[in-house]
Amino acid sequence: MEELKMKYLERLSELYPTIASASTEIINLQAILHLPKATEHFLTDIHGEYEAFSHVLKNGSGSIRRKIDDVFGNTMSSRDKQSLATLIYYPKEKMDRIRREEPNMEDWYKITLYRLIEVCKRTMSKYTRSKVRKALPKDFAYVIEELITEKADVLDKEYYYNSIISTIIETSRAEEFIVALSEVIQRLTVDHLHIVGDIYDRGPGPHIIMDKLIRHHSVDIQWGNHDVLWMGAAAGQRGCIANVIRICARYGNLDILEDGYGINLLPLATYALETYADDPCTCFALKGSTGYTAREKEMEVKMHKAISIIQFKVEGQIIKKNPGFKLEKRNLLHHIDFENGTIELDGKVYELLDKNFPTIDPRRPYALTEEEEDIMDRLERAFLGCQKLQEHMRFLLNKGGLYKVYNQNLLYHGCVPLNPDGSLKSVRIYGKVYKGKALYEVLESYVRKGFFALDKKEKERGKDMMWYIWLHENSPLFGKDKMATFERYFLAEKETHKEKKNPYYEFLENEEVVDRILAEFGLPGEGTHIVNGHVPVKSKAGESPIKCQGKVLVIDGGFSKAYQKETGIAGYTLIYNSYGLILAAHEPFESTEAAIEKESDIHSDSTIVKRVIARKTVGDTDIGRELKKRIEDLTWLLESYREGIIAEKI
Repeated sequence: MEELKMKYLERLSELYPTIASASTEIINLQAILHLPKATEHFLTDIHGEYEAFSHVLKNGSGSIRRKIDDVFGNTMSSRDKQSLATLIYYPKEKMDRIRREEPNMEDWYKITLYRLIEVCKRTMSKYTRSKVRKALPKDFAYVIEELITEKADVLDKEYYYNSIISTIIETSRAEEFIVALSEVIQRLTVDHLHIVGDIYDRGPGPHIIMDKLIRHHSVDIQWGNHDVLWMGAAAGQRGCIANVIRICARYGNLDILEDGYGINLLPLATYALETYADDPCTCFALKGSTGYTAREKEMEVKMHKAISIIQFKVEGQIIKKNPGFKLEKRNLLHHIDFENGTIELDGKVYELLDKNFPTIDPRRPYALTEEEEDIMDRLERAFLGCQKLQEHMRFLLNKGGLYKVYNQNLLYHGCVPLNPDGSLKSVRIYGKVYKGKALYEVLESYVRKGFFALDKKEKERGKDMMWYIWLHENSPLFGKDKMATFERYFLAEKETHKEKKNPYYEFLENEEVVDRILAEFGLPGEGTHIVNGHVPVKSKAGESPIKCQGKVLVIDGGFSKAYQKETGIAGYTLIYNSYGLILAAHEPFESTEAAIEKESDIHSDSTIVKRVIARKTVGDTDIGRELKKRIEDLTWLLESYREGIIAEKI
């Protein structure tokens, strides 16, 4: 052990070779510990709604507007504050409009630059100069730093700052400088972004959201079941591929696959049009789609039915291959009476809404036809060979996981599977039993194996496990007793559609159970929270996202337009800054054009979930704990220098 300690000291002394350098670093780190805690931003269940997502990202769920209010108070009208906020969100687009209407652009540049500099100063006040410098654009880094730094040795400060701003305007760089300042404010208003699952499905732009996240300066992602579904599809898992295409077809979003990812769906379209030529496919009408011609709709509903039937067959094969999943009861095709157009479920006979099954052989209902097999082969190769899709999934793997513990908060998308008595549910995965944190960790390991395992059997298990995570009752990301896809398409009786939730959701107000979950993930004691997505909070019915006296925050409130009639709002987001936790409930986002032209922000009602007595500092965070450990090590090095154990490297 002593030998290891000496080796560590020697390595540390290479970074800090003198008493002076070690002392200086300790002073610097101690100073950082006393800075205000940086702001975290939590979003969940974005479901492809990239315009609303982009706007919330730009305005920091109202954080930028709050900073403008803090800086200018009653010295600026509400309208001018909103105009300034819109400029910060969309600087290029807003200036294009201002230029057409403003008679004196030089005056406008001066006023706007001064205002932006003041907001910038407030935004940067909680960061070290080193961190601010890294965030500054290269072209304007020096000038911005000059303008936001107090100059104690300059006698006429006003003249000094006026000279810089006048030069910016005279050299025709004002608009570029405004863009640069706006982007710096956006970047530093929120230091770190948490995405608590479900980037994909339903909305039209998950691929655009992924491109934006890849460019984001600091982000982590807790996978949702829809994200893992796409990961499975990218790994070539056929059940996942069929589900991805079916959901895109259902919501009229096949262009995500064709245009966004370049996946060729022509073989499926040709097959669907031929196979269901005279079938109206009324059970497969598109959900929430607009702007399609009658012919386009006809093609999409036929594709929707074709891929759904393929999905039920493929899933039947996966279930047979994996008896340990215990999903035999979800194989329903062999229960169909094809002559009478009925199906028997749990001893009761139901009439099918759609009785046309030209591709199902009653003797071998889960066997793909030759054409269907060819289509799945092509699709599997297309998903595996799509460079952009693989890049997006690798980003999810690199930045994501099934859960995260960060600054005393436990983040996960779905639920921790529980028994009816509130205890942790034991789940068998490939012959071994897991529960709680261990269940999350083994499932995550299999997701990674589905991409990276060298052992073919383990890789195949990993792929199938992604499909399991998507729909299994014991999956933390699903948390219902079944996924009633077949029943919702083919049966009118609502009783068959019911998906019973895991007991977890009945215990969200039970402090003993919530504390047990937090302790399971290493967060015992006061000041800890669960941040949860997945199940939309029905705000219009009076349901609150704040559970268990603030210990649980369920922040899925309907980002997806498909859920907004049910929830009554357009999503919740959470801000965690040095003053505490703020929950924002958002109204639906009209459009980017309206946000720029009408200066219509997303209206948000903010609720303070928790206000701290003493303002939180970096020292109270996970990073602070790491810095304190580093200070301990440097103090040890300093003592070793002074006691002659280690020689300075002068």
